[in-house]
Amino acid sequence: MALFFLIAVVAALFDRGTKLLAIHYLRDGGQTIVIAHDWLKLTYAENLGIAFSVRLLPPAGLLLLTLAISAGVVWYVWRSGNRTPLFITAFALILGGGVGNLLDRVMLGHVVDFIYFDLYHGALFGLQLDLWPVFNVADSCITIGALMLVLFHEKIFGKP
Repeated sequence: MALFFLIAVVAALFDRGTKLLAIHYLRDGGQTIVIAHDWLKLTYAENLGIAFSVRLLPPAGLLLLTLAISAGVVWYVWRSGNRTPLFITAFALILGGGVGNLLDRVMLGHVVDFIYFDLYHGALFGLQLDLWPVFNVADSCITIGALMLVLFHEKIFGKP
């Protein structure tokens, strides 16, 4: 379990550090940093919702939901007894990402996002469309952990 918590803490701290840099340089500095022209930018955004800025619940509800999911992940890992590196890493990344966004919700009332892949920005069927939302390191950790569970399902959980 030590490795599980170590990975989760490192992920949450890395997320927090990058968000503090985004607040300082992007929000307070009032700038957008272009990494790859018309494709990858660092820009400040505040997200009151969940993935793709969907407002599923009020802020207090999202806080409780995130806390419940994080507690559920810890409980599941503890009860499972599975200590393989893939299992531990996948669930630790999910927990670390969840805690990173939870810290934002508690301290700021919203989640700080700053990574923007501008894959498509234009009209589709008369509607203005951004193909991908602005996201953060915590979101990336959650996504990578979930993808690990899907891609390495048989190695992590064994054959059904």
